Amino acid sequence: MIGASADPGRIGGRPIAAMLRAGYRGQIMPVNRTRQQVQGLPCYSSVDALPDAPDTALIAVPAADVVEIVEALGKRGCGTATLFSSGFAEAGETGRLEQARLLETAKRYGMRLLGLNTLGVFNVENSYYGTFSSSLDGGFPLPGNIGLASQSGAFGAHIATLARDRHLGASVLITTGNEADITVGEAIGWMAQSSTIDVICAYLEGINEPETLLAALDAARAAGKPVLVMKAGRSLVGSLAAASHTASLTGDAAIADVMLRSHGAILVRDSEQMLDFAYAAHQKIYPIDKGLGFVTISGGAGIVASDEAERLGMPMPPMPEDAQTELKTRMPISSPINPLDCTAQALNDPTLLTTFMRAALERGGYGSVICFVTYVLGNRELARIILKEMAPLRAAYPDRLIAFCATTPADVQRQFEDAGFLMFQEPNRAVRSLHAMGQIGSEIDAPQAQALALGDSCVELPAESPDEYNAKLLLTAEGVMAAPEKRAATEDEAAVAAKELGFPVVLKVLSADIVHKSDIGGVRLNLNDEAEVRLAYRDISATVQKRVPGTKINGILVARQISGGIECFMGIKQDPGFGPMAVFGLGGIFVEILNDVVIRACPFDEDAARDMIGSIKACSILTGARGRPPADVGALASMLSRLSIFAAKAGPRLSSIDLNPVVVQPGSGGAFALDAVIQVTAHPAEAVIR
Repeated sequence: MIGASADPGRIGGRPIAAMLRAGYRGQIMPVNRTRQQVQGLPCYSSVDALPDAPDTALIAVPAADVVEIVEALGKRGCGTATLFSSGFAEAGETGRLEQARLLETAKRYGMRLLGLNTLGVFNVENSYYGTFSSSLDGGFPLPGNIGLASQSGAFGAHIATLARDRHLGASVLITTGNEADITVGEAIGWMAQSSTIDVICAYLEGINEPETLLAALDAARAAGKPVLVMKAGRSLVGSLAAASHTASLTGDAAIADVMLRSHGAILVRDSEQMLDFAYAAHQKIYPIDKGLGFVTISGGAGIVASDEAERLGMPMPPMPEDAQTELKTRMPISSPINPLDCTAQALNDPTLLTTFMRAALERGGYGSVICFVTYVLGNRELARIILKEMAPLRAAYPDRLIAFCATTPADVQRQFEDAGFLMFQEPNRAVRSLHAMGQIGSEIDAPQAQALALGDSCVELPAESPDEYNAKLLLTAEGVMAAPEKRAATEDEAAVAAKELGFPVVLKVLSADIVHKSDIGGVRLNLNDEAEVRLAYRDISATVQKRVPGTKINGILVARQISGGIECFMGIKQDPGFGPMAVFGLGGIFVEILNDVVIRACPFDEDAARDMIGSIKACSILTGARGRPPADVGALASMLSRLSIFAAKAGPRLSSIDLNPVVVQPGSGGAFALDAVIQVTAHPAEAVIR
């Protein structure tokens, strides 16, 4: 402990005091040049004076001294260091340079660094408390199979404290701070391999080293361990939007959500939900597609739970009719459909609860069953009788989740939990938690997605963003179809092109500098003869020059006007951490106002594209709602897949693509991009999210 303090309340004293209280069996070597002893332990003046090479070091000294200390530790053969110290990259350019020097020093000796600016780490299993968190003043965390990884030290310790207060065994906490070296992704990866951690909770603000994080999520999923992620620092959708419409639909938060989910993470909205899910998951029971049974003494609670289950998409299938008849015989005034309301008569005859619960498990076959008994378990005698009745059911169905929803004294709750039951006070929290266990089961059971092979070919992008005509040439070469069109440099050429394409036609100004052409009068529709084409050509030329004088004009685009069909939107956004992301949705109000879109990492095949198309809320419009003929979804999926492959081949210089609208025709009429915007950058984007 470098910067060791004799005061157990100071940063340099807290870790020593905590480990001494906890009975840590390893050797603790305080380092402080002004003391002979610290908290009853021999204290050393420097790293060089240590009697043995430490396995790890805790550093709590001013920033100016850290590099020198890491150098000394490296020379002694220390493998890792936890850096409580701050004042590096987060403090400006000077600090950033000093941090780079620190990392270079550590790498020379093969050292790994946790921090900087971290609260540290604890592990209940070996009583190691390399943290200065004052949360330990209220008691040590409990042993158990839940692990916590957090970029924020204080908030991570807050979650750990909440877990302890809920009597949850969160036995490991790793806080990564500024992540100068070790990241949350690496912490998750370590927990995925741990023999003691079965449930992983993670708090993220930014994502550093995305590949490491995604690989860790994959490793956890392969190991059958859920990762519950709370992602903070969520930008407003569209905050990064510039000229690209795609960017307004794919903010950092939306992309992070997609990527985390696609690698098996279960996203939670707050610490309460995280711990609810971790609590349910600690039993390692993850029912898949077996639905929810709800046994209750209150009809109202059944309605509340049913509403929440429907909102989540969690099925609550009815009991078999013969089972309903039998339950009606047992209690004529009951409602044994699902929810199974055995009424308040269960207070007079607790065996009613057993009968209805057994029926839900045996005859209903539900993977999860909740028993709502409100405040009944507050009566200790009734609680004793009910537990005695229910305990054999818990033992008989070890593969099912069985939860009670009740307000109850803490000691009674512990008795039920010790018997293997989950305990919740509020029905919706119970429903959400059991639904999440089904999601976890589906994620663990799902086959690992295979990356789409692209071969060695690549797309050669132009030096600058192309105009619409050249953008479509690039895309057409990769199989992304556009409406038939020609480029015209003169009025006469426009008239000839219109005749060759066939009326009606559309005229649009061609300029890479003008993204939204209709906004400045650069588009004319429904041109039905040569005279209208000539007039439109002159009108567009004059209007554009007046509204955006000096803009480079590459001519006029003449395109056959496609009528009918359904307007869609698809595009690409280059994410600096995760690479190209495809977005799809219906056009018009659906994309502009409702933001009914789906996002996926590129590249992907046509089957994946079909899944994307089918996942938007308004997909029934494409499949034939209200008697309309179904659209050519096959052609649409082919275009979306080919667009994703184009983006993957194009590399990091591709900034974004907008195809808006894409018109998909009914039947087998195909799909056509009516407008295309490709934006390229001069230099590759940095592969990091901040």
